[in-house]
Amino acid sequence: MTKTELNKFREILKARQAELAEVLRNRDGITIEKSPDALDEVQHAAERELAIRNLDRESHMLRHVRNALQRLDEGSYGVCIHCDQEISPKRLAAVPWTALCIQCQEAADSNQQDSADAFDDELVNAA
Repeated sequence: MTKTELNKFREILKARQAELAEVLRNRDGITIEKSPDALDEVQHAAERELAIRNLDRESHMLRHVRNALQRLDEGSYGVCIHCDQEISPKRLAAVPWTALCIQCQEAADSNQQDSADAFDDELVNAA
C-alpha cells in the first residue's frame, strides 16, 4: 500500500474517531427520568435502553477505529490479523477499521452465528 493510500485511510479514521468521540460525550439519553405515569416510565426505560445500546455500539466502533490507527502507526495496517494476508483495497475502502480479510470475517461471523444458534438450542431445551 502506498504512502498516499495510508495517509488517506489515516485521515478517514481520524475523522471517524473524532465523530465517535463527540457522539459518546452526549449521554443525555441514559439519564433516569421519573414520571408519575407508568406508561411514561416504560417509554423512558425503552428510550434509555436504546440509548445505552447505541452508546455501546459506538464505543465498540471507536475501539476498532483506534486499533486501526494503531496498526497504521505500527505498519501492519491492511494485513489480516488472523491469516496475515493482505486485506483487499475494496474492503478497506468500505470498512477502513477492519482487522480481518473477508474470508476470516466470514468465518468469524459464522462462528458467532453457530454460537448464537447453540445458545438458542440450549434455551429451547431448557424450557
